[in-house]
Amino acid sequence: MFEAVVPLQAEHADLERRLADPETHADPALARRLGRRYAELGSVVAAWQEWNRLGEDEQAARELAPDDPSFAEEAERTAVRRDEVGARLQRLLLPRDEADDKDVIMELKSGEGGEESALFAGDLLRMYTRYAEQRGWRTEVLEANESDLGGYKSVTVAVKGSSASSSSSEEDPAPYATLKFEGGVHRVQRVPVTESQGRVHTSAAGVLVLPEAEPVDVDLDENDLRIDVFRSSGPGGQSVNTTDSAVRITHLPSGLVVSCQNEKSQLQNREQALRILRSRLLADARDRADAEASEARRSQVRTVDRSERIRTYNYPENRISDHRTGYKAHNLDRVLDGDLAPVIESCREADVAARLEALGEGA
Repeated sequence: MFEAVVPLQAEHADLERRLADPETHADPALARRLGRRYAELGSVVAAWQEWNRLGEDEQAARELAPDDPSFAEEAERTAVRRDEVGARLQRLLLPRDEADDKDVIMELKSGEGGEESALFAGDLLRMYTRYAEQRGWRTEVLEANESDLGGYKSVTVAVKGSSASSSSSEEDPAPYATLKFEGGVHRVQRVPVTESQGRVHTSAAGVLVLPEAEPVDVDLDENDLRIDVFRSSGPGGQSVNTTDSAVRITHLPSGLVVSCQNEKSQLQNREQALRILRSRLLADARDRADAEASEARRSQVRTVDRSERIRTYNYPENRISDHRTGYKAHNLDRVLDGDLAPVIESCREADVAARLEALGEGA
C-alpha cells in the first residue's frame, strides 16, 4: 500500500540536498521552483512517516493487549487515527494541478440584467476581497470599467498569497488552489434598485479565474505584440487623464487584446496589461493541453464543472446554493461579507471525491 511514496521520498531527499547547495540559489527562479516542490513533497513524506509510526504503535499495543485490556482500547484508537492519516495521505498522492501553487487573476463581468448585473459584479468583488483579507491575502485591482450606478461592467483583480514563495498545501491552499472553483456564471435573485414595484429579478455575472503567470511561465516575443496608447476615460466618457497613459496590448498570434487604464503612468498600465496577458496565454495553453490529454487525465485535473451557472444568490430567502455540489445555506449575508470558506470547501471535497473515484476506476 502507498508504494508511490517511495520514489517521492527519494525525490524529497534529493531536493533537500539541492536546496542546501549554494549554486542552486544563484538562480532565484530555480530555487523558488525547487522550494515549492520540496514543501509539497514534505507534506507527503510527513504523512507517510506518521502512518508507518501509527502502524508500529498499533501492532505493539495489540501484542500487549492480552496482558492488559487497556492496550486493546489504545490499539483501536490508534487504528482509527491511522485510517485518518491514511485517507489524508491518499488525497496528498492524487495528481495535482500544477497551477495550484500560483496566485490568481480574477476577471468579473456583468452579464444578463444590465445595471443590476453590474451592481452584482461589484458585490462579488467585495465578497472576494473580504474573503482574501480573512486569509491574509492581498488584492489589487488591475483594471476596472465602472457602470453609471457604481457597479462594474468588468473588473480585473489580482489575488496574491501571503508569501510569493509559499507552496500550496492541503491545510493552507494557495489562491488558485482555492479560488479556481469560483469560475463560472453566478446568478442573483433580488429586487434591483432600479425596480419601482418591488419585483424580484434574476440576473447574472461571470467570473473567470486564471493562475497568474510568472514571466518564466510564458515566453512573450515583443515582435508578437502591438502596443497602442490612448487617453483613459471614466464613466460617460469623462476625461480622466490629459496624457496618453492608457495602454492596449494585442497579442498578434492569438488575437488576445488586453487594455489597462487604471494607473496614471503609461509604464504601470503596460506592466498591468502584460500581467493579464501572460495569465490569459497560460490559461489557453493549459486548456489546449487538457484537450489533448486523455479523458482520464482531464477528469483528474478538472472534475468540477466551471463552465455554466454554478451558484445562485437568493436575497429574499437569504440563501446561497451551489449547483455543482448541492451545498445550500441560509446565510447569504455572511457569505457576501467574506464568509465563503464553507462554500469553497464543499467544492474542494467534491473535487477530491471525484478524483479518488477516477483513480479507482483507472486502477
